Amino acid sequence: MGQFIDMPEHPSQSRLTDRICQSIRDRIASGVLASGARVPSTRALAAEWGASRTTVTAAYDQLIAEGYLEARQGAATRVASGLPQSPLPSQHPASRHRKSVEPSGNLSAYGRRLAAFAIPTEGDRKALAVDFRYGDIAGDDFPRLAWKRAVTAALLRKRPSLRYGDPSGSPRLRTALQGYLWRARAMRCEPDQIVIVNGSQQGIDLCARLLLDPADRVLMENPGYGLARQVFQAAGADVIPIPVDEDGMRTERLPPARLAYTTPSHQFPLGGVMSAARRRDLLAWAERGGGYVIEDDYDGEYRFDVSPIPALQVLDDAGRVIHLGTVSKILSPDLRLGYLVVPETMAPVFAKAKRLADRHTPGPEQEALADLIESGAYERHIRRVRRRNGERRSALLAALAETFGKDVTVVGAAAGLHVLVWLNSVPRVREEALIARAWAAGVGIYPVGPLFDPAAAAPDLATAGLVVGYASLDEEAIRRGVRLLRQVVDESQPDRPGSSCRWPPRSN
Repeated sequence: MGQFIDMPEHPSQSRLTDRICQSIRDRIASGVLASGARVPSTRALAAEWGASRTTVTAAYDQLIAEGYLEARQGAATRVASGLPQSPLPSQHPASRHRKSVEPSGNLSAYGRRLAAFAIPTEGDRKALAVDFRYGDIAGDDFPRLAWKRAVTAALLRKRPSLRYGDPSGSPRLRTALQGYLWRARAMRCEPDQIVIVNGSQQGIDLCARLLLDPADRVLMENPGYGLARQVFQAAGADVIPIPVDEDGMRTERLPPARLAYTTPSHQFPLGGVMSAARRRDLLAWAERGGGYVIEDDYDGEYRFDVSPIPALQVLDDAGRVIHLGTVSKILSPDLRLGYLVVPETMAPVFAKAKRLADRHTPGPEQEALADLIESGAYERHIRRVRRRNGERRSALLAALAETFGKDVTVVGAAAGLHVLVWLNSVPRVREEALIARAWAAGVGIYPVGPLFDPAAAAPDLATAGLVVGYASLDEEAIRRGVRLLRQVVDESQPDRPGSSCRWPPRSN
């Protein structure tokens, strides 16, 4: 006895069956139990493990079902015949350290490109006292009661049967969005041009799949949204970085390309708004070369000094713009609700691509959003969170001015939910150390550097730059975070050498 015991001193009774199974699998895998060998009776093994016979019987039944053991009526239970003589793979945790197989060995070209992407590491955000993470919004801003009523109504609505929906999205939601986009963004479109997607990320992915072949060129703002860049690169495209300034993407002398990706209402991350002249230049480029423009309107509803800028799609008379919208910055990133407005001739193929990707976006959430838009609750909520985020923005700008004065330069504050802060007294070479020190002090800050195209020439930046989000914080937390950041800056460079931000980078 004793050869089958492989457990801690006080095993959980609820897991004894799994432990017994694993013990026998391990002994078969190691060759201790050969093919055809007899295993102990249920009574004997129960005594050995200090378990009930019912527990051991359940373990034997599981192993018989898996093909490790075989039993005949009136005969002893044995190791199944025909098992390989060489050791079998073990499921025991200790066996998982065996040599791994090269992950990209059997992948497609798409998979190999994807495997090469690095996943950014991030510290423990839960330990932060103040987190200026861009893209986050305040949990208290979510309209819980209105959303609960809308979802409940959608779930209680009687349906004759439960079935797959329209891959383009709920007709009711697409009709509601048509009216909303006209009121909010001055866009004219038909419901059939709207495709509901699982967040803007899926929208970008569908565009890449339908519009790009390997080696096609994509023009992309630099710096810009890194996950969009990776989508295009995974599709095999050649991503061409295009410099930006305070007027957005620089559209003079754009090279020929199949696609251009832009954030014209609030350039990510520098915050500029694309000028009217450049908007027309970009559309002329697309029409002249037969290319398309993805307009990522990720936070276009947030404009604090004047009304939101009309969408780029409004100026498009040639059907070259694909408008990408999302509710992530209005309601919640958790909902994964977004939409594409595509040229009329392309709507059928986008619907087919969406159907192949995941059939359709979840129905109850679509119906709930339609209910919010139809009732006016969605636009009332937008007005409320726009006012609330305007207050946060004012608190941030005031705190930066009071605490840092001329030691910072703030850009991109006219729209959106983040600003870019250049730390004029912190040389770029000290940026990494500053960020580590800030995190240790409980302040989450995020550099602009990683948002530049890593394949392009290094940006000619003299000072450290931070993308500062404020939509998830209250005013007191914002002020406290700025004070902590000032303290970290002072402690990290007591000499505080003077420096000034050199932006935009020098172009060749």
